[in-house]
Amino acid sequence: MKTPVLLLVFNRPELTAQCFAAIRAARPERLYVAADGPRAARLGEAGRCAAVRRIATAVDWPCELKTLFRQDNLGCGRAVAEGITWFFENEAEGIILEDDIDPDPSFFLYCEALLERYRDDEQVAMISGYNRFGSLPKSEASYGFTQHACIWGWASWRRAWQQYDFKMASWPSPAARHRVAAVLGKRRFAIQYWSDLFDQTKSGTIDTWDYQWVFSMWMNEMIGILPATALIANIGFGDDATHTFAPVAPLPPRGLMSLPLKHPQNRYTMRLDRAVETQGLW
Repeated sequence: MKTPVLLLVFNRPELTAQCFAAIRAARPERLYVAADGPRAARLGEAGRCAAVRRIATAVDWPCELKTLFRQDNLGCGRAVAEGITWFFENEAEGIILEDDIDPDPSFFLYCEALLERYRDDEQVAMISGYNRFGSLPKSEASYGFTQHACIWGWASWRRAWQQYDFKMASWPSPAARHRVAAVLGKRRFAIQYWSDLFDQTKSGTIDTWDYQWVFSMWMNEMIGILPATALIANIGFGDDATHTFAPVAPLPPRGLMSLPLKHPQNRYTMRLDRAVETQGLW
């Protein structure tokens, strides 16, 4: 596979091994591995981080390997955001996987095809491998469009990531609040929910990177692509997770993408239902 892949890892060897097996099967010509450093106060974490790095770099196919290994712990906000920025400093486009993602083999082919198709389309910010619904309503297309970002296995371009603002400089200006209201259809509860999330993210109360990506997409009027069926299994739910301790609702099973892709006839963007919007699953 010619499309480069970024693998973001930390301290979970078993999950990393499963994700890396999927990458090995896809055999990308270039693999980037970004790893956050261990937390000094966590007993045994340095050993787990070292094991993860060995697993994630065990390349046994023709591949150029590049690594960004942090000695200190930056946290899941800065570590991931800076890892993705590093990736796009080196590549114009590519696929991004975190260590708790198990993609179907067709995910890589789907991403590769759509990276090429929408390469120069500045409205399209990302290609998601996950679909919270498990299907697209009233459509026979292989994928559809949404204003919500799903980062459980995704692909993007440097041109889109250049719009990313980790510090959310324009929040909470009146123009930014107006844009959020426009995206959410002026639904008061959803607007309040997302505004609170953006407040907490900007203040650092929430240590994350993905709400900033949602924010950047909305502020720049960009949309994402959703597959007609989920191509990703999130295997990271558990007590050792940073955010995903347990799913708040049943998740759709991982499927596969039939090729060649059937392209949609229009860019109808699907808004998620209120329950999904307010639970932060997209």
